[in-house]
Amino acid sequence: MDNADDVHLPQQKGPAARRSPALGRLLEILDLEAIEVNIFRGRSPHESLQRVFGGHVAGQALVAAGRTVPSERPVHSLHAYFLRPGDPQVPIVYQVDRVRDGRSFTTRRVVSVQHGEVIFILSASFQAPEEGFEHQVPMPSAPDPETLPTFQERYAPYRDELAGWYSRPRPIDVRYVGDVPRAAVDRAARNEGPQEPRSQVWMRTDGPLPDDPLLHVCAVTYASDMTLLDSVLLSHGVAWSTGQILGASLDHAMWFHRPFRADEWFLYDQDSPSASGSRGLARGEIFTRDGRLAVSVVQEGVIRPLRPPAG
Repeated sequence: MDNADDVHLPQQKGPAARRSPALGRLLEILDLEAIEVNIFRGRSPHESLQRVFGGHVAGQALVAAGRTVPSERPVHSLHAYFLRPGDPQVPIVYQVDRVRDGRSFTTRRVVSVQHGEVIFILSASFQAPEEGFEHQVPMPSAPDPETLPTFQERYAPYRDELAGWYSRPRPIDVRYVGDVPRAAVDRAARNEGPQEPRSQVWMRTDGPLPDDPLLHVCAVTYASDMTLLDSVLLSHGVAWSTGQILGASLDHAMWFHRPFRADEWFLYDQDSPSASGSRGLARGEIFTRDGRLAVSVVQEGVIRPLRPPAG
């Protein structure tokens, strides 16, 4: 598809003209092609990447699972493993196994295939709405997103180091509450001591989305992989862009607690409780702007120093 407005999705919220071209391409990526019963094919973005972004394949796999479940049963959790790097030059085939259709819960397993090999697997559970106990942790304090610099403004001091990654269009508007993760390298160079392994970002899609709740969940699934492992690096004075480390996602889990819209600001509060054995664990909580805990996220990744860590 050449025009994002041609994507076969439910009625849009607001004029499509307000949607950025990058967000239009994300909608195309999430609009899978049904090629057989329980089998879908997903496009890859036209980018010169070495491998498919993890949030891309996770979002597409969740779309595939959700397309086989009645819309009145929203997803409440997913658990996924990244097995092999995805090839961005070819489509990904998603095979859905309808594991269970119960009275309250529905379970799906998705196997993602490229070049005859499994690159990613996802299990997702969906639940019919029910009433029950309610509680949540309080939302942490953070300045309003409109008061914070844009991604390009925050990373302007490092634009030469980032090269094309700095200027590439992004479907997700990201506003860092504190310093960007790259600043941890500068702190280490000034011997300012280790930084706390915690970060906050405000996020939303760069324009309005259609009203389909599954699409909003899949957009947040895509976004949840963008900054989470950064929290692992903060205590060690390293960053992805400096060539000091090699990293990749190993697994990813999400629990969806309450409804939300991905095109409205949400606060992503992230921390890392542990790093060991060339692996790092990161946790995240996503809050709506009015303070509701919407999503919990946990991810482990391979993080290998390319030279011995200091200390």
